[in-house]
Amino acid sequence: MNDESDSAFSMQRPAPDSDRIAGHVRDIVDRIGRAALRAGRRPEAVRLVAVTKSVSVERIRQAIDAGVRLIGESRLQEAVPKIGALSGARDVRWHFIGQLQRRKVKTVVGTFEMIHSVDSVDLAAEIDRRAGEAGLQQDVLLEINAGREVTKTGFSPDGAADAVTALEAMPNLSVRGLMVIPPPGPDAEASRPYFRALRELARSLASPRLTRVRMEELSMGMSGDFEVAVEEGATLVRIGTAIFGERHG
Repeated sequence: MNDESDSAFSMQRPAPDSDRIAGHVRDIVDRIGRAALRAGRRPEAVRLVAVTKSVSVERIRQAIDAGVRLIGESRLQEAVPKIGALSGARDVRWHFIGQLQRRKVKTVVGTFEMIHSVDSVDLAAEIDRRAGEAGLQQDVLLEINAGREVTKTGFSPDGAADAVTALEAMPNLSVRGLMVIPPPGPDAEASRPYFRALRELARSLASPRLTRVRMEELSMGMSGDFEVAVEEGATLVRIGTAIFGERHG
C-alpha cells in the first residue's frame, strides 16, 4: 500500500525545472526547424537567442546544458554578473538586445558578441569610438521602427539608407543586419507584414559597394510569433518566455 502510494505520488510530482527547460528548448528548436522547412530554408540557418532577463544563473546554466549557445540580455547591470558567473560555460556567446544608453557603451563593447539595438547614428558613433579605443570591431544590428511607433526608438524604414551610408564610414563597426520588434497584435500573423517588410528592407540596403555594412542577419520573432518570423527570413529569434516561463521585473 505504501509502495503503491509512493509510486503514485512520484508519478504526479512535477518534473524538475531543468527537465522542463530542456523540454522547452527541444520543442522550440523543433518548431524552428519545421518553420524553416515550410519556407524552403535550412533549419540551421536560424539561431536561437535565449532571452534571460530576470532569469537566475542556475536556470541559464540549465538552458546551456540543454544546448543553448546564444544568450540575450537587455539590462547591463543584470548581465555583467551573469556573464562573470558563467564565464566557464563552453561556446556560449552573449548578445545585447535592450535599449542601449550611450553612457553604458564602454562596458557593452567587447563584452557582447553582438548588439541588436543600435537605434541612432549618434549611438553607432559612440560604439565605433569605444570599439576603436579597445582595438576591436563590434558587430551590431540596426533597430528598425517598422511600425513607426512614437513609443519606440529605432531608424525609420525610410531613414535606414542614409544611416547605412553614415555607418559605412565607421571603421570599428560591423553592421551585420537589422532587428525589429513589431507593434503588438492579436496573433502571430499580425507580425508577418512587419517581418516581411524587414526582409525586403534588408534586400534593398544590401550592396557589394559596402564593406562594413552587410545584411546577413535578421533578428526578429519572439515567443509568440517566432515561427512566422522564421517563415519570413529570420536568422536570429529572441525567445524568453517560451523557454523560462513568465517572469516579473
